[in-house]
Amino acid sequence: MDGKAYLKFNEWASRFFQTAVRAALSLLLIVILAAIFWAALKTLSELPDSFSHDIHGALKQVMVSALTILALLEVFMTVLSYFEEGRVKVTYIIDTVLVVILTEVMIFWFKEIEYARIIMVIVLVLSLIIARILAIRFSPSGRSEEA
Repeated sequence: MDGKAYLKFNEWASRFFQTAVRAALSLLLIVILAAIFWAALKTLSELPDSFSHDIHGALKQVMVSALTILALLEVFMTVLSYFEEGRVKVTYIIDTVLVVILTEVMIFWFKEIEYARIIMVIVLVLSLIIARILAIRFSPSGRSEEA
């Protein structure tokens, strides 16, 4: 295969895979959006049943559901940012993990757990906060603006 044919094949393969990835991510966006709407409607529909029990349990259920929906929203934003910028923003991924961990923390709040586990969660959250700060500080988009 000569150089021109090789370059032409590479361009075609690159376009094909970019189109395939965009199609798969478009389907993923639709599924995530449908899941967000379904979860919000399910949370609203279960609200009257939740308040028939104790207030503590009802608020726990609403908080966990809301944080789960926010985690889905962060995944949605991650995929959307890939469409806009052609790359995944680390801050969106860290935000997603933080929301999921906060959901777990809220569940811990209503249970008896050992101190070692609480310390591990605190260290994990602090590590993610530091990683988020570093990701913002050393962002590729931040470097291109400074140059």
